[in-house]
Amino acid sequence: MANSRSGDSMLDRLVRILDSFDSENQSLSVIALARRAEIPKATMYRLLDELVGHGLLARDKDGQVRLGLRLWELANRSTTTQDLRKTALPFMEDINQLLGQNTQLSMLHQDEVLIIERLSRPGSVVNQASVAGRMPVHSTSMGMALLAFSRPEVIREFLDRHREIMNSTHPNFRAEMAEIRRNGYASFDGFIDPETTGAAAPILDNSGYQVAVLSVVVPRDSTSLQPAAMALRTAARGISRALLLTNTP
Repeated sequence: MANSRSGDSMLDRLVRILDSFDSENQSLSVIALARRAEIPKATMYRLLDELVGHGLLARDKDGQVRLGLRLWELANRSTTTQDLRKTALPFMEDINQLLGQNTQLSMLHQDEVLIIERLSRPGSVVNQASVAGRMPVHSTSMGMALLAFSRPEVIREFLDRHREIMNSTHPNFRAEMAEIRRNGYASFDGFIDPETTGAAAPILDNSGYQVAVLSVVVPRDSTSLQPAAMALRTAARGISRALLLTNTP
C-alpha cells in the first residue's frame, strides 16, 4: 500500500486507528482518535469517511467514533476462535453454575492475553476481564498458564522480548513454570485486584501444548480456590478432548 509522507503505509495507519479503541475508550472524538493513532487531523477526517463507508468504523449522533459492526462480522468468521468458543461454552456454563463466579476463555495473542469469551454471574467478585479485551501475561493466572504450557520456543522468544519485567515480577520464573505444569493450573493472589485470586487451567492440543485457557476469579483467602482449580482442570481436559474429536477427519 502507498506510504504517507512519514513513511508508514495505509495498512499501518489502519491498524493504529483500530488499535486506538479499547475497553476504556470504546468511543472517541475524531481529534482524540487522530492523537491516539498518531495521524494528522486532516488525514484522519479523510480516512474516517472511507472507514465509515466500509462499516469498519461508525459515527454516533454526537460525532463520537466507535468500531463498526463490519469488524464484528469479520471477526466471527474466524474458524479457530469460533470452533474453540462453540466447544468450550457448555463446559464454561457448567463451571459458571458450579462456582458461581465469572468464567473466562482466553488465548495468547501478540504477547498478551486475549479474552475470547466470558460468562458473567450476579454477585461474583470483581473481574477486570472483558470480551475482546487484553490483559498482561505476567500479572494474570491466565497468562502464566498459557506461557507454562507453550512450546519451548514460544517461551524463549517471549522472555527475550520481556525479560526485564519478567525478571522483576517472577524472579523464580523457571520454578514457577515447573510448578504450574506439575499442578496443571496457575493461580495468583491479588495481582490485579487485592481482594481476589485467579485460577486458570490450559486447554491443550494433541501435542500437549496450549491452545487456550479456562479461568475464574474467586475471593482471596477463601476455601473455594482448590475446588475451583480442580473443576477448571476437569473442564479444560473435556474441552481439549472435544476439540481433538472436532478436528479429527
